[in-house]
Amino acid sequence: MDGPTRVMCVEDDPDIRMILDFSLQRLGGYELCLCASGHEALARVADFAPEFVLLDVMMPGLSGPQTLAQLRELPAMRGVPVVFLTAKAMLDEVEALLEHGATGIIVKPFDPVTLPNDIRIYWQHGRGPTA
Repeated sequence: MDGPTRVMCVEDDPDIRMILDFSLQRLGGYELCLCASGHEALARVADFAPEFVLLDVMMPGLSGPQTLAQLRELPAMRGVPVVFLTAKAMLDEVEALLEHGATGIIVKPFDPVTLPNDIRIYWQHGRGPTA
């Protein structure tokens, strides 16, 4: 397989969720589960069984790193690649996020046309297209 088929996106901004839906479902052909919060992702993860997760860093309630920590407690989610979506891309911030166990970082604003391929690259190589 050259990439995942089921992708969960956890993003509190409805406009970004709309762009993710267009990019990943329409352009990328992924089966998509869009969640507006970390709590929603945790509630839906067992039923959806994602093969890849895009996770916003700054969200109300549970932050991205807090959500990732809880996802990693679930046996089925331990090996699933999780990539953070963030507007903060300073080197020290990126390193801190990777220390939480994320596979990588995609910086906002991202290119909706190339995002499906970026996910495939993370899936195949365990690191981002620029790593």
